[in-house]
Amino acid sequence: MGPFDENTEKRMINDIMVLLVTHYGGGLSEERLDKELSAVQQAYDEARSSHADQVRKSGEPYIFHPLRVAHLAARHWMDFSSVIAALLHDVVEDTPVTLKDVRKNYGEEVALLVDGLTKVTSSELKHQDLNRQDLKEATYKKTVLAAIEDIRVLCLKFWDRIDNLRTINALSEEKQKLIAEETRTIYVPLAQHLGMGYVATELDSLSLQLIYPRRAERYNERVEVVRDQSKNYLRKVRANIINVCEHQRLDVSLKDRWRPFSIVGAREMNRGFVALYTLEVQVDRTRDAYIFLGLLHSMFPSIPGKLRDHLNVSSQFGYQALKTTVQVGKQRMRVEITTRKLARFNDSGVLAPGFEFKLDNFRVLMKSLMDGESAFDTASLKLASATIQVYTPNGDIRILPEGSSLLDFAFDIHESLGLTARRGQINGRTRLLKTRLLDGDQVSVETAETPEVLPKWLEWAVTPKARNTIRRYLRNKVRTA
Repeated sequence: MGPFDENTEKRMINDIMVLLVTHYGGGLSEERLDKELSAVQQAYDEARSSHADQVRKSGEPYIFHPLRVAHLAARHWMDFSSVIAALLHDVVEDTPVTLKDVRKNYGEEVALLVDGLTKVTSSELKHQDLNRQDLKEATYKKTVLAAIEDIRVLCLKFWDRIDNLRTINALSEEKQKLIAEETRTIYVPLAQHLGMGYVATELDSLSLQLIYPRRAERYNERVEVVRDQSKNYLRKVRANIINVCEHQRLDVSLKDRWRPFSIVGAREMNRGFVALYTLEVQVDRTRDAYIFLGLLHSMFPSIPGKLRDHLNVSSQFGYQALKTTVQVGKQRMRVEITTRKLARFNDSGVLAPGFEFKLDNFRVLMKSLMDGESAFDTASLKLASATIQVYTPNGDIRILPEGSSLLDFAFDIHESLGLTARRGQINGRTRLLKTRLLDGDQVSVETAETPEVLPKWLEWAVTPKARNTIRRYLRNKVRTA
């Protein structure tokens, strides 16, 4: 039986249905659940017949691509409409099915998602002379505008891109590298910004393997060797830990995590096991995480200076876990402890149930990126993926990109405050507008009667909102001078 036979296909659609029932079945009436599941079945049947004669460049039947995208969507808590859109995401682009047909058969919601994932054509833009780059930029804009309306468009784009990167071998080396670079520039920071750590890591690692194939091969070979050497050792360590936890009636899940290929990982691979392996521990409650940490440190000596508490204050990209390194026999071992709920957040970010996502901040960021000088201000996007929290004099929290200045803070409060800003106070001390802010700073702004905007402000500001407003103001000043 090959990997592209009918049995595999049936198993995949069955898995998708089981995931949807597991995640959503409890909250729906039996009648509604049946209706939703038959819509998914209908979408699968339509995708199957629409793509029936199509194969991908690798030779596999086309239907397996939308099936894998839909499977990733279902695994990461996406709902019925999203899974239907994932199954149909290429029909408008590659088959006679129109967006009108999708809207008629599956409703407005699915049509919006499918449209957001469909490439822009030159006939749509009423320009026949557009080159590939112009069309690509128009497609970015379309996807981002759709994502401002509905964040699920972007999440579906991630699953589509992950599957394309995993099955890209049939394309030329040059094209593979172009797609990989684009992924790292645009989609990795966007995934980080949405708290989707697993997705960002996966996209980054898959892209880097295409950009540095020989280094990636050496790295993966090294991981395999270390993995093989550590089998018995890890089995004993896990058995020891589970035994102690059972005695304490502490419910834990242990997962092996081998570091995916990255530039930093490749540099550190010769350090062996400690650099390549992490034991991930999941418990039910935050309190249990601290109890487990105590048990772990009583079993194995902890390495001084290696404990990081990101359970209550999340790390740079929103990852929430306790991190420690312990000496287990002759080996040092990294351990990360988190709750099952936070593990879902770390994995699926904005899609995970209960994840608090500031959608308004995301919309403001996306809109200001669209207003930038290029089709997509990617430097600002990279910055926006890592954030700091600062406070107004009244104690209100403002979330800004890491590296933001006092000037960025002023513009974040209001455009007019930014334009008339002179200097400010950080934690009670007078500071210049170019001063960079740190996590936890309390900030206030002193203003002038009239704007005193200078061209060098563009060097001090990093946020798209601040930079776009400064540029507009300076351009208008030149026009009216």
